[in-house]
Amino acid sequence: MNDTPKPEKIRCDACPVMCYIAEGKIGACDRYANHDGLLVRLDPLTIIERTDQKLVPFMKDAPDDWDGDIVKGARPFVTAVGAGTTYPDYKPAPFIVSQDVDGVDMVTVVTEGIFSYCGVKVKIDTDRHIGHERDVVRVDGEPVGHVMTSEYGSKMLSLGGVEHLTGGSKKEGRVTCDALLRLCNREPVTVQIGEPEHVIEVTIEAGKAPIINGTEEKLMRVGCGSAAIGMFAKQWLDHADDVVVVDDHITGVLSEHEAGKQLDVPATGIKIKGRRSTPGRYFQVAEPGTGWGGTDIDDPLTILGPFNAKVAQEGMRLLMVSTTGEQAAYYELDAELTPQPKAMPAPLQASAELIAENCEPSICSVLFMGGAGGSLRAGVTENPVRLTRSVKESLTHVSCGGANAYVWPGGGITVMVDVLDMPTGSFGYVPTPALVAPIEFTLRVSDYDTLGGHMEQVQPVDQMPKETLRRVAPNPQEHDPMAQANYRWSKGAGT
Repeated sequence: MNDTPKPEKIRCDACPVMCYIAEGKIGACDRYANHDGLLVRLDPLTIIERTDQKLVPFMKDAPDDWDGDIVKGARPFVTAVGAGTTYPDYKPAPFIVSQDVDGVDMVTVVTEGIFSYCGVKVKIDTDRHIGHERDVVRVDGEPVGHVMTSEYGSKMLSLGGVEHLTGGSKKEGRVTCDALLRLCNREPVTVQIGEPEHVIEVTIEAGKAPIINGTEEKLMRVGCGSAAIGMFAKQWLDHADDVVVVDDHITGVLSEHEAGKQLDVPATGIKIKGRRSTPGRYFQVAEPGTGWGGTDIDDPLTILGPFNAKVAQEGMRLLMVSTTGEQAAYYELDAELTPQPKAMPAPLQASAELIAENCEPSICSVLFMGGAGGSLRAGVTENPVRLTRSVKESLTHVSCGGANAYVWPGGGITVMVDVLDMPTGSFGYVPTPALVAPIEFTLRVSDYDTLGGHMEQVQPVDQMPKETLRRVAPNPQEHDPMAQANYRWSKGAGT
């Protein structure tokens, strides 16, 4: 019997922090602990199984009658969630697992990567103004990113990155890392955008509607004002003499628009304040804001100038509507050719509701983006550049938590993945600061041998330890990292 006393603390080498962890305590990352003098990983290794089981957050929530068999008559995929890291870089990946896939010997190399070069791209489906391009995004007063270019019906944010994680103050790095971790794990984060004299507050949560200045968004716009004119022009014939669809980017006017011309809508003498583009399309009718169509106006008449008395007539009917149909107003011209509010006719109310029906729900999308550096690639092969080339040549398929990862062109392995496609709790952190994210490399065993992989570490999937496993169902996109269509060789383009 070994009577050698165990040390009071053990050193964890899973990241550069190198914590000393006392018995029964956890490290600074909340991922490793000292259990009876042994370093243990707290989160379970996650297996994706193609069964009819529902997504389960942890092993303890699995069905009572599950016997721990990770194969269960269906092909499993070993993700890197809960696998552990390769730090320091000379170590092989924690798990290198082989299995037969439709007669092909495949291997999956899994690692929880420590990403200092990482961040998230956030797509917010809204017309509301949430800041000008290049405005600083802050959390708890610290800069964590900036506003990017607007896209069609959406605003874009770039958050994180190595400049914020390590290039600023210690607090900036800590706040940035915490915000990224919560966003990637599908938790809400409230950010402030803009300068102190005009700050907009936005709460972001993957898969949920954004909350802007305390108001939850409902709809993503159906299109710009001009597009709405083209789509719904026929709905307004015989019910309005002119229609204005208010939009911060392109406001549309039915009587001047090509759609109106083709439908023989006569001129009304309407005048729009703003910069005229092509007929029926106006830019910069108002300042950006949280009002009608993403402008700063609450009264749509403020974008109108005097009607042309040579064309306009008393009694002309005017509908003004936003790009989501959520705001709509009906007017008739009086003897002075001034629009006067009237009760909305039922057909025009129905047209506004039709616009709203054609709008998609307003949601936030969070895409993790990171660069796979030395420790990740060295964990796969002793000659890391071969892995990079193998990925570019479609001999190695990259996934994150089993989810399909887009690999950017050019040098290195820069990946981007939708966090909603990944298992729950996929992300962790180390207080360097950096995010910890799962990444898997799947390829043929023969190709793995050729690129100089750690062949001595390969183990069959049916010999994996079963005691501390979490199983989840495939992601909603039904992505299969082992599908032969992912690989060049399946198309006869290589061996």
